[in-house]
Amino acid sequence: MVTRLVLILGDQLSPDVAALQAADRDNDIVVMAEVMDEATYVRHHPKKIAFLFAAMRKFARELASNGWRIAYTRLDDPDNAGSIPGELLRRAAEFRAREVLATRPGEWRLIRLLEEMPIPVRQFADDRFLCSEAEFRSWAQGRKVLRMEHFYREMRRKTGLLMEGGEPAGGKWNFDYENRKPAPEEVGHGGPLRFPPDETVGEVLDLVAARFGSNFGSLRPFAFATDRGEARRALEHFVTHALPYFGDYQDAMLAGNRFLYHSVISPYLNAGLLDPLEVCLAAEAAWKAGTAPINAVEGFIRQIIGWREFVRGIYFLEGPDYPRRNALHHTARLPALYWGAETRMRCVASAIEQTREEAYAHHIQRLMVTGNFALLAGVDPHEVHEWYLAVYSDAYEWVEAPNTVGMSQFADGGVVGSKPYVSSGAYIDRMSDYCGGCAYDVKAKTGESACPFNLLYWHFLHRHRARFEGNPRMAQMYRTWDRMDDGRRSAVLQGAERVLGRLSRGEVV
Repeated sequence: MVTRLVLILGDQLSPDVAALQAADRDNDIVVMAEVMDEATYVRHHPKKIAFLFAAMRKFARELASNGWRIAYTRLDDPDNAGSIPGELLRRAAEFRAREVLATRPGEWRLIRLLEEMPIPVRQFADDRFLCSEAEFRSWAQGRKVLRMEHFYREMRRKTGLLMEGGEPAGGKWNFDYENRKPAPEEVGHGGPLRFPPDETVGEVLDLVAARFGSNFGSLRPFAFATDRGEARRALEHFVTHALPYFGDYQDAMLAGNRFLYHSVISPYLNAGLLDPLEVCLAAEAAWKAGTAPINAVEGFIRQIIGWREFVRGIYFLEGPDYPRRNALHHTARLPALYWGAETRMRCVASAIEQTREEAYAHHIQRLMVTGNFALLAGVDPHEVHEWYLAVYSDAYEWVEAPNTVGMSQFADGGVVGSKPYVSSGAYIDRMSDYCGGCAYDVKAKTGESACPFNLLYWHFLHRHRARFEGNPRMAQMYRTWDRMDDGRRSAVLQGAERVLGRLSRGEVV
């Protein structure tokens, strides 16, 4: 029998991944490789690189213990070809293999590389998701707009999660209105389960420190789960200790508490260490047992079978050009503050400091702080996209691009969202304690002390009026702007121009 290669990528660490299901354990060779091309196409956070390399090494050992033959290349291997195609060609020559089996990657970049290989590569659909690309295309066909809420209801019906007969549990599909409480005075949860580095992780940390020590981000302390057993323990910890309060405070932010009641399992889910259905079933079981309320469980499950599956469908439906879209024609450079330069805005400084140290920030910090500011400041969305792709441990292009290019930056012109997610400082003040210790006054609407979010919010609406004034969800904002007297509008716009000028000159804002 002819030997084939079975490619396993760093975000395909699942024993039932499609390429393994199609392979012959007795004859085929599993190829895994730590390569510089994948570690450097953006300047990934060191924690992200370390997490993936450690998890890959442990998964390779798991496969070997189950009888698979493994050809694993470490980053410091002197024969390392430096790229996935290079490693496949090297191993094909070594084992006289004539074909590669691969699970379709989650990035158009890698899909194209495999399509251009000089040896045949059979790409199998990634069936670890609950909605296939074909199913999503069928759902989307003929719809004038694609909205997650409609898709989510179909996924509830398909999976049976939180369903009672043909009706949603609790009589409602969505309990989001109960999940918008501001930050609590105290958080009775110590955060996600943390795992001390073992020998394998320690070796990887030393390697990453030597090769990627100058990248943005703190490598140590490192506490991620790096195998399936640890990831399941992290999930169980969340369901037991944090899920009951997750719904109430999922949008809240605290400077002194980086995790509140969030699960922080997205790195494990997106790398394949956890399965989306097992995660949702664990949450549903807590509701059935009476240990977590339905608003928390529904909100959590919606993020996975609703939003996560929806954005993947959008990414593949919209095609390879999606990450480059720029519907609002924003061209400003990404400010240095995103890479840790000084800023007087406490909310932005806190979110970026957390990102640097944890390779993590929750969805409201990403959407309504760092994303909101970039959108208001007119930053080139591709630069924003590459920043998010680089700095977060759970970021792969299939999930990151629709969240950034679509939802956060409105660069897709409304494919993902019906309006841009912009706000003044009032929203951040309501949902966090950031504003209390800020150098700016969130209540000030004009002048040097005015919160930059306040100034830039109205400037954004003013400069994009032709596009957005007819949007029913934004009509009230324009009516408020129009009711301001000319002097105040002029002061706001001049203040915003000062902020934008300082950003463009690299000055502290």
